Amino acid sequence: MKRAGCLLFAAVPVFVTATVYFFTPGETESDGSGSGAKPSASQPTGRAAENAVIADLPPGLAAPQKKELASKIVASAENSTLNWRDQYGYIEDIGDGQGYTAGIIGFCTGTHDLLVLVERYTKDHPDNGLARYLPALRKVDGTDSHEGLDPGFTAAWKKEAEVAAFREAQNEVRDRIYFDPAVRLAKLDGLGTLGQFIYYDAMVMHGPGTGPTGFYSLRERAVSEANTPAEGGKEKAYLDIFLDIRRAAMKSKKSHRDTSRIDTAQRRFLYAGNFDLKLPLEWAMYGETFRVTR
Repeated sequence: MKRAGCLLFAAVPVFVTATVYFFTPGETESDGSGSGAKPSASQPTGRAAENAVIADLPPGLAAPQKKELASKIVASAENSTLNWRDQYGYIEDIGDGQGYTAGIIGFCTGTHDLLVLVERYTKDHPDNGLARYLPALRKVDGTDSHEGLDPGFTAAWKKEAEVAAFREAQNEVRDRIYFDPAVRLAKLDGLGTLGQFIYYDAMVMHGPGTGPTGFYSLRERAVSEANTPAEGGKEKAYLDIFLDIRRAAMKSKKSHRDTSRIDTAQRRFLYAGNFDLKLPLEWAMYGETFRVTR
């Protein structure tokens, strides 16, 4: 159940909201004037102003217990389990045209994020068991090909997943590409914990891309149809429209046509008015019921 879009940092942004997410902590940030000069402390603009807004907000989905809950809900959709920590060594080709899907968030050999993960990990741990596959990973990036990966890559992935540093690398890349940008944008849109999760799950499945079914395109279509809470709109109405748009995008892809993660999970939370994702929480995924009570 994986991504339909390309990764944002591998694509050209088609609207302003996407450009915010090219930066990672520590990178130089422009004030938007084109000069690269940083805004003064007395008049913060651009990303600095956004940081100030976010700093005044509750942690929401970024709170440790909520982030743990988010990981469980995503794992129920991606791997039919609540035990997301058992998925570091998961790897298979699920036949969705994205090559191998692997790890805690479904990194794919065909969608660039798995390559990014292995490259970053190899930079810090050059003698790891996946490093020898980097030439092949670069060659198959953007395709569903296994050329140069078979027969040993899946075994090497599972073996490396036993290493604590590789598990931490998966966490870091998940947060940098998916979790942090999704939660950040949701907060700027005035969304609470549930809305932040809805953005995050969409980012995971559709990818942080600007293609027709990429996350940023789906969000752009939603804001063209309804005001976000930050613009004075009603949170439930906006999220309902976002989920409508996302559901249609899923139905357009043969491998994504089971919309349980929307119909019997996220909409269930939304219609119950559970905007804070308070426990106990119950939902269904592909006909199986999941519960988190504490």
